[in-house]
Order: sequence, then structure tokens, then C-alpha cells
Amino acid sequence: MAYDDILQYLGGFGRYQRRIYVLLCLPAISCAFHKLAGVFLLAAPDYRCRLPYELENASYTLPNERLPLAYPIDTLTDKYSTCNYLDANFTDDYWAGGTPAAGVRPCDHWVYDRSKFESSTVTEWDMVCDRSWLRASADSLFMVGVMLGSIGFGYLSDKYGRKPIFFASLVLQVIFGVLAGVAPEFFTYTLARMVVGATTSGVFLVAYVIAMEMVGPTDRLYAGVVCMMFFSVGYMLTAGFAYFIHDWRMLQIALTVPGILFLCYWWFIPESARWLLSNGRPTEAIALIKKAARCNKLTVPQEALDKLLEEDKVQQQDDTNEPKPSLLDIFKHPNLRRKALLIFFDWFVNSLTYYGLSWNTNNLGGNPLLNFVISGAVEIPAYSFLLLTLNRWGRRTILCGCMIFAGMMLLTTMIVPSSQQWLIVVLAMLGKMAITSSYGTVYVFSAEQFPTVIRNVALGASSTSARVGGILAPYFNLLGDYWQPLPLLIFGALAFVGGVLSLLLPETHNQKLPETIADGENFGKQKTVPDGGSGAGGVANIVAVGGDRDVERTAEELQVLSKPESMAEGEDTAGDALKEGESRQKY
Repeated sequence: MAYDDILQYLGGFGRYQRRIYVLLCLPAISCAFHKLAGVFLLAAPDYRCRLPYELENASYTLPNERLPLAYPIDTLTDKYSTCNYLDANFTDDYWAGGTPAAGVRPCDHWVYDRSKFESSTVTEWDMVCDRSWLRASADSLFMVGVMLGSIGFGYLSDKYGRKPIFFASLVLQVIFGVLAGVAPEFFTYTLARMVVGATTSGVFLVAYVIAMEMVGPTDRLYAGVVCMMFFSVGYMLTAGFAYFIHDWRMLQIALTVPGILFLCYWWFIPESARWLLSNGRPTEAIALIKKAARCNKLTVPQEALDKLLEEDKVQQQDDTNEPKPSLLDIFKHPNLRRKALLIFFDWFVNSLTYYGLSWNTNNLGGNPLLNFVISGAVEIPAYSFLLLTLNRWGRRTILCGCMIFAGMMLLTTMIVPSSQQWLIVVLAMLGKMAITSSYGTVYVFSAEQFPTVIRNVALGASSTSARVGGILAPYFNLLGDYWQPLPLLIFGALAFVGGVLSLLLPETHNQKLPETIADGENFGKQKTVPDGGSGAGGVANIVAVGGDRDVERTAEELQVLSKPESMAEGEDTAGDALKEGESRQKY
């Protein structure tokens, strides 16, 4: 596009762009706080039934000789029950007799082991036993909020601009983040956290879009990955807050307060020039371009600005006559339908496994804080690996290899003795690192599989599949209450199957990408010809194919590399990042 021609006169990724880019990456840290806080807010410590004779401040530890006289054996776990106790009159004579009572009664109150987690929503509202589904529902509804936020705030940012929606999301995030911290009961807490989940899309997604829309195609791959690394830094810092703050209410508020600092961005962050151009406000866009040029001590030729205005007029006319694609077009053609279903499954599995592993660190044994930090730290080498290999080894190779490796690591935990908790943690973290790499790859690989005319709506459907995975992940983790390795085995099996099935998808590296529905149907059926051996997997050279503006826009979109949800998530950014003024299909 002409706007990318303008960027070369601004010094590419010059001082002005770098300054704004770094400022826009910082909110990713705050969004990571909220997305990962549930690990500590909803932490379930070890617990046992509070016996009738015990007071509220009873110690969790009970003498070993009293355990068989107090609790029945749970047939599922083969351990002492934590949800029932023996129906006995717990007198000195009973303890001395040594004969367990025959009857069983359900627990009314519990005693918690507060050595690891002093306070959480679980201990305050007794979300254990037949109420344990509530803690899974809290995380699940948070992800529902993320999904709704990506749709709602994405649409609003297209209609009203990036900047106002970014700040509206920030304000809502701070208000409802504090409300979650002072919530008197579970319903208010969950509703507030659900709104916070929605605002993470509004803050992170919109900030990401602004950042990507001011970066040229050659720098966009690296800029996208570095932005995800900021999210990983926030991931690890969440454990730092939890280390020093042991009360869940104070922790929730402490993780929310940093968002107030970003309100000062109003005076530093400009509106997206691309959005201004595509919404009939070229004068304001040119003013921003000239401001960036002055900051970079450069000058933009007037003929380049005139070309920008002329191309904007043509774009407005093209958009008026452009037919809107439908998701149904994907399913009308057998090859395209088969590829789409495989891609949807990959997104579902990657999101399910990524969030499942991120939220499962408390169940791995050992030090939960250390497990959590390691889980965030492994994302840095995972993204670095993509930078080094994605445009060299090919998309399918990385996606399949990482998913199969993740599956193997997680499935191997099944044969590790329970006494070797450190080895289980190592295998789980290796799986987390691999699934992070595959999650980053699936964004680019999916965008290159679908034809230009249907790409954004298809990516929207793909991201919806991912959100379903994130919504279900807490319920799979709940199975760890019955058998600790079970969540890892489910995630591992799905990741392995997804990696093997992905071998059925055609490689897109250095291939001419499909433009029409017919191209998409034929892509993978017959041998495709490399389009010139571009080091960027054909993306760099695709602009030279014809003069179609949609193809040029595709070249920009495919340079975006993003994660999960969290690509939070990050997760919803690849299809949204650079539609450049069109009403995009939001996910």
C-alpha cells in the first residue's frame, strides 16, 4: 500500500515508531496480570473436613493415628476423603478404641493448608468438593469475556477509532478489576472478572493493532514476536506479586492498579494513521505522518503524500463495490473444507493446551510459584525459536513438529513415578514451550492457507475455535483433583493427534498464496510453484503479483506473528491486526 511506501520516508522503524511501539507493548504486561491471576486467585490448597469438635481456627495437621478414625477412604483417589467424615462421636473413648465408625457424613466446613496459599477465593467461599466446579467456571467465564471482548471492542475500534476504545477499555479494566477485589460473593467476583477478561482484548488487542499498523512489512514479524515477549514478562511478574501479597483481594487490586499508569498515554499515543486514512480523515493522517517525520528528522516528499490521498480515494470506491465473503464459502468446496476443519482443530488444541498448562501449575507438585515462573520463562525461547526457524524450515514443519513434541512430553508424564515430581515439571514445561511455538505458528500458517477473499472471516472462525478451547481448559484441569496426570494426558493426546493431522495440510513456505476461492480449493491438491524463493515464505514477493490491493494487504497481514490469547489470547490479533480500515470479521 502507499502507506508502506510512506514508511520508508519515515526511516522504516525509526525513533518515533520505536518510542510509540515500546509504549504500546507495556500494556501487554498488565493484561498478562489479569489473564494469569486466576492461578493464584482461585488457588485450591490441600484441605480436609473440619470435624464437629474442631473450632474455626483448627490446624490443618491431624495426627496420623486419628486419620483412619476420622475419614473414610475415597475409592476414586484411594486416599482419605476430603469431602466426607465418619459419623462418630469424637470423644476420648472413641479415639482410644481404635475402631472406625461405620457411617459417613458429608462435610459442612473445611480446614485448609495455608502454608502455600494463605488466602484465595476457594478458601473464602469453600469452592471444594461438590462446589469445585465453581472455580473452573470462574476461569471459563473469564475466557468467555475474552471472546466477547475481541468481538465487541474490535468492532468498536474499527468504527470509532483505536485510541478512544483503547482508553475506554483501560478505564473499565481498572474499575472492574478493583470491583473483583472487593466483591462480597462469588457471583459479583465472577461477573467483574468476566468484564476484565473482555477488557484485556480491548487493551491488548487494540494496542497491538496500533503498534502493528505503524510498522512496515519487513519489521512486522519481529515486532509482533517482541510484543508477545512483553506478555511473557507480565506472565512471570504475576508470580512476583503473588510471592509478596498473600491475600487474594489485595493481590487482585495490586495487579489492577498498574493499569492506571497507562491512562497518561492519552497525551503520547496517536490515533492509527491507517485507520484515519481508511475512514475518510486523510488530513489528520498526514498531520501524524509529518509529526513522525519531524521526530525522525526526515522529510516526506509531497508527491508521496499526494499518492497516499489518491490511493485512499480508490480504496473507498473498491470497498463500496467489494462483495462480502461468507464463512459458508469455505464449506462449499471439499479441499477447502478439509483444510479449514484441520485448522480449526489446531487452533482449538493449541489454545486448550496453552491455557490448560498455564493454569495447571499448582497441580504439578513442588513449588507452585517456581512452576509458574518457569511456565512463563519458557515462552521467551519459544518465540526466539520462531524468529530463527519460521522462515527457514517452513510453517508445516514447525507446527507439526512442535505439536507432536509437546504431545510426547505430556504423554510421557504418565510413566513418571509420583515421587519424581521434578521430572513431571520438566516434561510439562517442555510441552509448554513447544505448544507456545506452535500457537505462534498457527496464526501465520492459517493466514497463508486461506485465500485472500475469505482470509479474515476464516481467521475469525479459527479464533473462535481457539476461544472454545480456552473456555474448556479449566474443566479439564479440574480432572486433576481425581487423578493428577489426567489433564496432562488429555492435552498431550490432543496435541499429538493435532500435530499428526497437520501433516495433511499443504506447506505454504515460499509458495504463491491463494487469492480466489478457486485458488484455495486447488491449493494443496496439486504441486504449487515457489514464487521466487522469498525468505519470508512468499510474503515479501506477493505484492509483486498483479496490482491487486487485497493481495498487497495480505502481504502485510501475513507478516504479523502473534500468540495466545496469550496471545491474548494476543490471541485474536493475527486476523485483526491489519485490515486497514475495513469492517473486519472480529473474533
